[in-house]
Amino acid sequence: MTEDTARAHLQIGQVAERTELSIKTIRHYDEIGLVTPSERSAGGFRLYTEADVERLLVIRRMKPLGFTLEQMRELLEALDVLADPASGPQARAQASSVVRRCRTDATASCEKLRRQLDYAEEFTGFLVARDPAVPKA
Repeated sequence: MTEDTARAHLQIGQVAERTELSIKTIRHYDEIGLVTPSERSAGGFRLYTEADVERLLVIRRMKPLGFTLEQMRELLEALDVLADPASGPQARAQASSVVRRCRTDATASCEKLRRQLDYAEEFTGFLVARDPAVPKA
């Protein structure tokens, strides 16, 4: 690996900082084959490219919406197919279907989370109104 190549790669700590995922989580994703680092250093350290970081960010965005690891894998594979100009029409159609399904599921999850946030804010307001330590306007 040349010095320029080494600079183009990020070590796992840098990736963890950029993605706000723990090092343990990133290692787990590597162990299960969800996001494999593009290279290893001479010492065996994981080295990640910007594309690897983008894949991890897709996963990070999916986590709070309740997607399973298998759904994450399926979406990443679909995105790979759509990014590959050599993919055939049938593969592209199947990949597009996966993306649409994930978008529908993500939209539903966002709506559920918004409702939960509304309830939480409503409850907080309820408690503030009943707290004797809070001055009344």
